[in-house]
Amino acid sequence: MKQVVQNYKSGELAVLDVPVPGCKPGGVLVRTAYSLISTGTELMKVSEAGMSMLGKARSRPDQVAKVMQSVATSGVPATYRKVMGKLDSYTPLGYSLCGVVEQVGAGIDDVKVGDLVACAGNEHALHAELNWVPKNLYARVPDGLAPRHAAFGTVGSIAMQGVRRGEPQLGDVALVIGLGLIGQLVVQLLVASGVRVVGVDPDPVRCELAERVGAAACGDPASAAVEASVAELTDGHGVDQVYLAAGGGTNQPVELAARLCRDRGRVVDIGKCRLDLPWNAYYEKELDVRFSRSYGPGRYDPEYELEGRDYPIGYVRWTERRNLACFLDLLARRRVDVEPLVSHVADFDDAVETYQRLKDGDLKAVAVLFRYPGPDEHTAEAEAPVVAVPAVPRASGGVSAPARSTKGPVRLAFVGAGNYATSMLLPHLTGRDGVELSTVVTTTALSAANAKRKFGFAEATTDLDAVLGDKSIDAVFVVTRHSSHAELTRRALLAGKTVFVEKPLALTEDELAGVLAAVEESGNDRLQVGFNRRFAPLLQEARNRFGARSGPASLRYLVNAGRLQHGSWYLQQGTEGSRFAGEGGHFIDTAGWLLDADPVSVYAVASSGNEDLQVVLRYPDGSTATISYVTTGAPGFPKETLDLVADGKVLRLDDFVRASVYGSKRWVSSRLPKARDKGQNAELASFIKAVRTGGPMPVPLESLVATTAATLAVQAGLVTGAPVTLARAR
Repeated sequence: MKQVVQNYKSGELAVLDVPVPGCKPGGVLVRTAYSLISTGTELMKVSEAGMSMLGKARSRPDQVAKVMQSVATSGVPATYRKVMGKLDSYTPLGYSLCGVVEQVGAGIDDVKVGDLVACAGNEHALHAELNWVPKNLYARVPDGLAPRHAAFGTVGSIAMQGVRRGEPQLGDVALVIGLGLIGQLVVQLLVASGVRVVGVDPDPVRCELAERVGAAACGDPASAAVEASVAELTDGHGVDQVYLAAGGGTNQPVELAARLCRDRGRVVDIGKCRLDLPWNAYYEKELDVRFSRSYGPGRYDPEYELEGRDYPIGYVRWTERRNLACFLDLLARRRVDVEPLVSHVADFDDAVETYQRLKDGDLKAVAVLFRYPGPDEHTAEAEAPVVAVPAVPRASGGVSAPARSTKGPVRLAFVGAGNYATSMLLPHLTGRDGVELSTVVTTTALSAANAKRKFGFAEATTDLDAVLGDKSIDAVFVVTRHSSHAELTRRALLAGKTVFVEKPLALTEDELAGVLAAVEESGNDRLQVGFNRRFAPLLQEARNRFGARSGPASLRYLVNAGRLQHGSWYLQQGTEGSRFAGEGGHFIDTAGWLLDADPVSVYAVASSGNEDLQVVLRYPDGSTATISYVTTGAPGFPKETLDLVADGKVLRLDDFVRASVYGSKRWVSSRLPKARDKGQNAELASFIKAVRTGGPMPVPLESLVATTAATLAVQAGLVTGAPVTLARAR
């Protein structure tokens, strides 16, 4: 299928061939009929992409701050790879469309194949021929409403949420500053609510359009006619609400709002404009400044948007989805008319030219629609979208273990191509002698296309079964979200593949048992989990210099994990497990490698809210390891520090940038390492060697299982408050 994309680093726009997205549970696969260009938000993004790197930095100071924090915790080289990886990737455009349901995922019963729906979301309602859309981000289109009008649903919801934040009442007078697409819709919604509206915009064409759709008067912000109209309509008191729907860097909108608003009136910010509030003006009138957050309640809440958990109507009357449905209803009943706003309808194949004309000013428009090919014009691939569905476990008998050597290049497939895969794994595999990147599999089309372009994969697809059935593929990397690791690993083992799965291997004891059952059934134990720290060159050298020990050791590992950003999928504990379950295996594995043993018991205690953990591990020879996993530390403090004490010696590791060993002699590593190397490159080299030669895997399966079991025991220990004894998995 085809999708509109942009490279944020170069500014390149393209209509790209990408795989068809899979139809996951909890949503529907929608074939687009019309999608709407947001001439404000999208053109701002397109313009930013054309800036120099300095210009991009100046336009997004919030992102610059995140980069500087990453430099402090991960170092310059890792941060550079991460940032460049994000910048030099295709990103999607679009967030408002109308289309036909082509496939219904599990758990969906409110629409059926063939229904017309309006869809929202900058990750789900993209300028693409097909989109997977979760339940709370689509609404059924009322009978009789034209698809080209229903495509306005998302921007209509944004305007509606802004109007709701203003709390207008019958007979009020409102001022709308900025008469672009959102401003025009705000005008119509206010008029439909019984409010008299004055509009402000420097473009006389937009002012005339707003008056045609119901505004009482409109004019240039510098015009005396605007103030005269407000004075006439309000008997000199000023407007009840001001809606800021303008963009740009001028502070004129907020100053005009203060001047024309009545005492204790409301100012609602819908657009993205400069907000240097003149203190005296806002204080003297005690103006109520409010922000309107996108489509409405539910926005940026992954449990609502991705998991389909609705808010009770008795507590939250108007959510994202209910706003979307309400706007569609107003369109169907002709209380709002979007046809006068349609300046241009372009064929989807002409998307790049259309964006360029908008950017250059050749096409002056309020609203532009993309029209997509009809069903008879679609390719055979689009007519039969491939859906990744978990397979039933194979019957007994299995397949032969792939512990064999190969004379040709090692052919790899990646399942998942997210940030970790593209920044920490694939850069070490691209161009490596004797390695061929065969296929990348994702559930979203664009991430697969990005990985194929950047890293040279031969194929990109959403069909996992085809990859597992391809006998030419030697090894499969599982780099997806945590909740899918165990099942994907199980399936790949049963298919006879050597498997590299990023941590964690499993989130529950049942999942771990399922993986081991697949090993037993297939006879295939060729498995590696991404516990990379034991491969870090600095830590390996420090361990060698520490040498052998004769007595028990004491190990302390402080992990200054820090707080996660709101909306991170790591916070979805109901589906993705706890944060420690996701990454705690790293530190347990490192401790076991340094102590050359697997733990026999685990004791865990947590602070309020289970955010800060203290995990004590005991080993057969009496050694102990204490892992302090904290989220409340200073962001500038190193993320990982480790001390190992035994036999009158001390090993010290400072965040993989410096190490030292104290004993009869003192050894200190260089103070200025070239990069913070946590071992990914060496780990991958060891894995590839094992695949090529058929030799032993880098880490014994028994150790991987023991580390996973110990990680899972942490949660059990938190529940019981008692130490958990570990039985060796077999």
